[in-house]
Amino acid sequence: MKIEILSSAQEDLLEGYAFYEKQAEKLGAYFLDSLFSDIDSLVINAGVHQRYFNNYYRLLSKRFPFAIYYQIENQTARIYAVLDCRKNPSWLRKKLKFQ
Repeated sequence: MKIEILSSAQEDLLEGYAFYEKQAEKLGAYFLDSLFSDIDSLVINAGVHQRYFNNYYRLLSKRFPFAIYYQIENQTARIYAVLDCRKNPSWLRKKLKFQ
């Protein structure tokens, strides 16, 4: 399985990085390392996660309250969003609707 991180998900990762970096020095880097580790697990586990919002699969991060939303197309896991689970569910739906 190949993995493709779309620009919308890259922006989400950068926003998360900036948020955690403001909390403590190097926490942003740890956030990115953790999320990329979760994303890398899709090489083996893509498609086993529960579906949410317009048939996006949702992978929950192991270390941070974030979810990785992806779809599988032609043996490629395309990551559309990496969103904070603490947000209002209607905000999450709205964000994913425009992907």
